[in-house]
Amino acid sequence: MSSDKKPTRAEVEAAVRTILRWSGDDPTRDGLLETPARVVRAYEEYFRGYNDDPKAILQKTFEEIEGYDEMIVLRGIRFESHCEHHMAPIIGRAWVAYIPRGRVVGISKLARAVDAFAKRLQIQEKMTAQIANTIQEVLDPEGVAVVLKAEHHCMTTRGAHKPGTDMVTSRMLGVFRDNPITRQEFLALVTEDQRHD
Repeated sequence: MSSDKKPTRAEVEAAVRTILRWSGDDPTRDGLLETPARVVRAYEEYFRGYNDDPKAILQKTFEEIEGYDEMIVLRGIRFESHCEHHMAPIIGRAWVAYIPRGRVVGISKLARAVDAFAKRLQIQEKMTAQIANTIQEVLDPEGVAVVLKAEHHCMTTRGAHKPGTDMVTSRMLGVFRDNPITRQEFLALVTEDQRHD
C-alpha cells in the first residue's frame, strides 16, 4: 500500500469507535473513551513487521568460524502473529536450523527474522515458507529447516471452539530435504525440546 492511501490515525480511531458502537456499547462512556487510541497503538505493535526487512536483518554475517559446518539450531522461538482471515491471534514457537556454508549469522538475527514475518497478517503455512526461503536466499547455507507449532485463536476461541489444539508446519530445504539423517537429527531436537515444555 502506498503511503498516500494509508488511513490517518484519526480515521483508524474513528473505525474503532464504529466497531464499539456496532458491538452494542457506547464509545463515549468513561471506560471506552481512550480505547480507540489504545487499539491503534496495539495494532502498530502487532503489525510492526511490515516495517522490517527480514533480508536486511540477516545481512550481517561472520566468516571466522574455524570451518564449522554442522547444524545450527535455534529452538523454541516464541512468536505472536495474527490470522489474516479473522485477525485473531496466532501464538506459537519456531524451531529454525541451518547448516552454514562458510559463514554464520548472529542467533538474535534468526529470532528477529521470525518476528519480522510474524508481526504481519499471516497464515502459518506461508510464514513457515517465508522464514525458510529468506534464510536460504540470504545465507546460502547447505540447507534450512523450519518448524512452527502454534495455537490459532480463530479456531480455539471462536468458530470450532477447540482449545488446546495446535498446528504444526515445516519447511525443509537443501540437505534437510535431501538427507533423511540430517532431517531426522533436526526433528529429534525439535521433539526433545517439546518434551521439556
